[in-house]
Amino acid sequence: MTPADSPQLPIIIIGAGMAGLACANYLHRAGRPVLVLEAADAVGGRVRTDVTPEGFRLDRGFQVLLTRYPEVERLIDYGALHLKAFRSGAVIRLPDGKETTLQNPLQQPVAAFSALTSRIGSLPDKLRIVSMVQHVRRFTSQQLLSRNSTNEQDTLSFLRQYGWSEQMIQNFFRPFFGGVFLDRSLSTAANFFEFVFKQFVEGEAVVPALGMQQIPEQLAARLPAGTIRLNTPVAALEGTSVRLRNGETLHAAAVVLAVDGEAAARLLPAANTAPTLAWRRTTCTYFAAPAAKGRPDKLLRLNASPTALAHNVAFPSDVASAYAPAGQRLVSVSTHGEHGLSEADLTARLRQELTDWFGPEAAQWQHLRTYELPYALPEYPAGQPARQSLKVQGHLYRCGDYAAYPSLNAALASGREVAEMLLAS
Repeated sequence: MTPADSPQLPIIIIGAGMAGLACANYLHRAGRPVLVLEAADAVGGRVRTDVTPEGFRLDRGFQVLLTRYPEVERLIDYGALHLKAFRSGAVIRLPDGKETTLQNPLQQPVAAFSALTSRIGSLPDKLRIVSMVQHVRRFTSQQLLSRNSTNEQDTLSFLRQYGWSEQMIQNFFRPFFGGVFLDRSLSTAANFFEFVFKQFVEGEAVVPALGMQQIPEQLAARLPAGTIRLNTPVAALEGTSVRLRNGETLHAAAVVLAVDGEAAARLLPAANTAPTLAWRRTTCTYFAAPAAKGRPDKLLRLNASPTALAHNVAFPSDVASAYAPAGQRLVSVSTHGEHGLSEADLTARLRQELTDWFGPEAAQWQHLRTYELPYALPEYPAGQPARQSLKVQGHLYRCGDYAAYPSLNAALASGREVAEMLLAS
């Protein structure tokens, strides 16, 4: 009898991030016993929320949920999360320090770009937004994603070929989509740009009322008690046996690696190690400010200046009030890429930029915490297959966005696909 024929053995999933939890949910629905091993003290992987003693909710890196992600719609109960939406649009700080506000630039492009005097781009640029909206609506999300294996074009080349001006690229596409990709060079594959563009056109950017970690916790709560073992790091794999760092050995019907790409490379057999991965990094710096006066606009702030360190600024508590205690406002500042500064130096530089941007009161904002995220998102260059092989060998599988494209949708999709492969076998 082979391990896969032993119904008493569980399928062991290493990692309780979004991919691992999705895989576990689909297997549990089908009646298969599952055991999830997680090295950290809570589920979520990169989707975690810390609560400070003062009552601020700090997502580990600024994150939003796009409501039209196909896999999210398939698996997540939106109502239970009490989702709170950012307004569609952004306030953009131009390189000369002046601001312009775009409301619904992708969902209602004609209205958003109607002013001929807008400094974001030319009238032809604005009409191309309308054309692009029509273009992505003609394809399903999967059709857009599947094109990358034959599409050797990066986002910047695509934008220029489409005809957008350098002013439009610099003032809108670099700060907006560069923030989504963590890649202001826009070297990310063009088809992924089209996919993400479609999500913003058709859905909303939201956060759960109590923080992004509510999403993985919802999935974890659907599993039977005892299914997830926290604080349980894995030392090595030996066929379908899993050796824990504490010396314990567990036996499985099959093993699923649902850890990030770097951890997967350490655990995979040498002959099956995935290609060397490159990662996008970001730094998220949180400040506390006095509560805003008047009604907040719930818009993201984007900085088009190529020399800025404060690339994106958001006020999560303006959208979901539980992110900050009463009378306080949470400020999230994202710096993408390598900055080479100590936490103290980065905080000082950001404080000066924020003071120039938001006025002298920003100099008094209290620094709460800084998150350095060197493995925030896997790179997704032009020409990379939409999905790498999820079966490693025998009864060993892997899942995660690093094996597909950089998004929560990919993590959930890869977890589902591995579950379907296991159930089929």
